[in-house]
Amino acid sequence: MTAAFDYESLVTRAPDGVRRFEAAIDGMTCAACIGEIEHGLADLPGLAKARVNYTDRRLLLEWRDDAFDLTAAFERLRRMGYTVHPFELAESEREETETARWLLRCLAIAGFASMNIMLLSVGVWVGGGEGGDIEPATRDLFHGVSALIALPAAAFAGQPFFRSAFAALRAGRLNMDVPISLGVLLALCMSVYETLTHAEHAYFDSAAMLLTFLLLGRFLDHAMRRKTRAVAANLAALRAPLACRLAPDGSETLTPLAKIAPGDLVLTRPGERLPVDGVIARGASQLDESLITGETRLRVVTAGDQVYAGSMNYDGALTIRVAAAKGATLLDDIERLLEKATNARSRYVRLADRVSRLYAPMVHLAALSTALFWLWRGASLHDALITAICVLIITCPCALALAVPAVQVVASGALFRAGVLLNSADGIERLAEADVIVFDKTGTLTTPEPRVSNASEIEPATMDIAAQLARASSHPLARAVAQERPTGAALAAREEHGAGVAAMVDGVEARLGSPRFCGLEEEAVRRGALDADVSLVAFRHGGKAALFEIRQALRSDAAETVTALKARGYAIEILSGDRVEAVEKIARALDVTQWSGALKPADKVARLDALRAEGRKVLMVGDGLNDAPALAAAYVSISPIDATQITQAAADAVFLGERLAPVAATLDLARKARRVMRENLGLSVLYNVFAVPLAMAGWLTPLIAAAAMSGSSILVTLNALRAGHGASLLPLSPATPEREQTGAVLPARGKMEPAE
Repeated sequence: MTAAFDYESLVTRAPDGVRRFEAAIDGMTCAACIGEIEHGLADLPGLAKARVNYTDRRLLLEWRDDAFDLTAAFERLRRMGYTVHPFELAESEREETETARWLLRCLAIAGFASMNIMLLSVGVWVGGGEGGDIEPATRDLFHGVSALIALPAAAFAGQPFFRSAFAALRAGRLNMDVPISLGVLLALCMSVYETLTHAEHAYFDSAAMLLTFLLLGRFLDHAMRRKTRAVAANLAALRAPLACRLAPDGSETLTPLAKIAPGDLVLTRPGERLPVDGVIARGASQLDESLITGETRLRVVTAGDQVYAGSMNYDGALTIRVAAAKGATLLDDIERLLEKATNARSRYVRLADRVSRLYAPMVHLAALSTALFWLWRGASLHDALITAICVLIITCPCALALAVPAVQVVASGALFRAGVLLNSADGIERLAEADVIVFDKTGTLTTPEPRVSNASEIEPATMDIAAQLARASSHPLARAVAQERPTGAALAAREEHGAGVAAMVDGVEARLGSPRFCGLEEEAVRRGALDADVSLVAFRHGGKAALFEIRQALRSDAAETVTALKARGYAIEILSGDRVEAVEKIARALDVTQWSGALKPADKVARLDALRAEGRKVLMVGDGLNDAPALAAAYVSISPIDATQITQAAADAVFLGERLAPVAATLDLARKARRVMRENLGLSVLYNVFAVPLAMAGWLTPLIAAAAMSGSSILVTLNALRAGHGASLLPLSPATPEREQTGAVLPARGKMEPAE
């Protein structure tokens, strides 16, 4: 197994000396495999940590000691029945898609076989027995045709269960697929025997129906588990692949980041993302660090200032002395925090997995006890096996397999209609258990883009020209002006970095930019003294002048949603990387007493860890890259659709639109869905309590057992439909009438000032 890859070359070494290896792992069938793998590797010499991410089917190994033998770990996993290969994101996604298609093909074949076999079986049922007119030869023909359909169909459609059961038995363990496989194979073998001995009944229909319902549950479960995001690829997109390294003689060389070392000088021009962490040696500019720190203002930087990889350089050329390059930047720290939090959260054991842990041993014990009991009572081997098969069929976990996935599919459809896209298979269960809601500020409680708050005071003709000028600028504040007039072409303007843009309009120069650039410094100083939290963009066209006040506004229903969530009993907290004064203003507007500002990603994760230590289950709502580790570390998480890709990747759900109401709707529906899941599991248990004794007593045939099993599956499926009722955005709370938005706004980014 290990000869095909050079595993040692894929080991990564962190700056703190820890070595890591990440691999995809095959053969896991339930959440119990997490503990089995981690405990199975725990005693390997030199291994510091082994963590399994069940959702992604990934294994992370960490060690410092040279005594640790990676090959020995792979060999032990092989003996346990698992297969390991190096993790590749694109390959993993491809395999997930292929698995979904394979399960769908198996389901289609099993369903087709079930329908055709059932047609033949109905003919036997109607024509057999007393008063029936079916001839024995015709009955045998129908059984033979059923065998020709059922045997190849079961051989193909049963592969998901047969492979898993065989791997478990070879490794000396039991899983849910072992009783399933036994039930199907015994029913088929007994049916072949009954057909060859010209018996009145065969049970090909039971085996085919069993596979159909089980495959439906397996497919629904896999559909909810499929990986829908590419975390590593999204983070890589934020990194510059090359850096412009400056030689001592001033020459420039484009160099891969892997070749950049601390102490090197790197040049970053306007419009480029910083490729490294470091300190500015020469130059001055404005940086957009919102993806990294959550800060809404552009930061003016000069020589001596610390800067981070992933920040966008807007104005001037910067020469940066490298402090950290590939693998050691703040962006890499965020990635490691994200991965660590995701691995920790994947240890959550789903409701159905908790119920099914003891199910497989109990089923085997019941079937074996039944066969031995009837043999002891003097029954023939044939009759004892028939009774044992009835027990295996009637206890087959069809209803249990459908109980949770069916609710997940119905609930996810209802959430979609409410404007929420679900990313995580077990997200609904965790949403229902949340008791604390932590909001990020910028882009979550506030709108993602700044707005011109005094647009109604500006003359329409002035706004038209200003918007056309704004389209010629790359500055984020200019975009806010341009949005006021969505249509219209950009003017052929020249841009002066750090100052603004200018163009000739009707023979007169029009300018848009900083107050100094437009000659409105005195008015800007007066406005700034009145409201220091506003960002100003100036405009001048001949004798006409205007100042655009740009602010970041609360989402239209933020206050209403927060009030409604409080009424539901949730504790509310705000954690933001933005300035303390900006966070305080939002907290006051929303009447939130628990808040913190100027937080780094690690600080947010630390706060969530503290809440977890208190026994709280946190729902995190955020949108920035700096929120991604917190979203992954939280018990459950949601992000808006306009969040960064990496943030959406870390979240369990994404909500659409400008409103926060979907957050409240999601929590309401999740609680209802969890109730329905518990009801379904209760129905499954109740069904077994009544049906199993009847099967063990010998009062049921395999046909009746299959019909009862199918009935229980239909029952839980119909009950699951209740989970989708009542999904809506309004009203947020019956006890909380809608009220007008307060109109509270916050500053967006800093004033447009020329570079030093």
